[in-house]
Amino acid sequence: MTTIMIVEDEQAISLLLKYNLEKAGYDTICITHGNRVISAVEKNLPALILLDWMLPEISGLELCKIIRSNPELKNIPIIMLTAKGQEEDKVIGLSAGADDYVTKPFSIPELLARIKTNLRRVSTTTAPVKKEYTFKDIVLNTVEKKVFRGDNYIQVGPTEFRILKLLISNPRLVFSREDLLKEIWGNSVYVEPRTVDVHIRRLRKALNEYGADYIRTIRATGYSLDDHDTETKGTEL
Repeated sequence: MTTIMIVEDEQAISLLLKYNLEKAGYDTICITHGNRVISAVEKNLPALILLDWMLPEISGLELCKIIRSNPELKNIPIIMLTAKGQEEDKVIGLSAGADDYVTKPFSIPELLARIKTNLRRVSTTTAPVKKEYTFKDIVLNTVEKKVFRGDNYIQVGPTEFRILKLLISNPRLVFSREDLLKEIWGNSVYVEPRTVDVHIRRLRKALNEYGADYIRTIRATGYSLDDHDTETKGTEL
């Protein structure tokens, strides 16, 4: 079933959207606080997001920018819902990365039509997603968001999962810290380069609990997933 995430802090509107979307055959996830949105999107990967502009903690506008800067999330359609109806507000919302803009109060039939249009657009432009990647005994499932070594489930955080997906989908290719920062965090989010080492260390520790160390450290260059022992392993750059 197609899942739509409703990000709306007004309970009456959230319930109205939930009722009508589920009546139309969609599954729904409701989020009321801005600081919970990114982790929920990473975990659930909804087919489309209905995003309120005015939210507690962090605005829908900023959330839209963060989602668009994330390579794993950037293709999810976003429809901005807001009481801001001025033309300049619409321009700002669309410039932040929203695919569509609906002002409150809105018509449910019109909103459902816009949802269908955006879902149809992304289904025709997005390449099929590979469901599973393997390297030796490591298996990464992109649908269930799980990692295994043999029969052992490996628990990793969302950032470590994205790093492993990048490495395992490009075996033996070396990624510098700068490459990883760009691919995992995006250009618009500032992250200390050494943060990469922290997440690599966490990923390495989780994977190595059940098998050999395949994360290769090329000193002063970067990281790769490799089964050759010609370079240093288990250390930082």
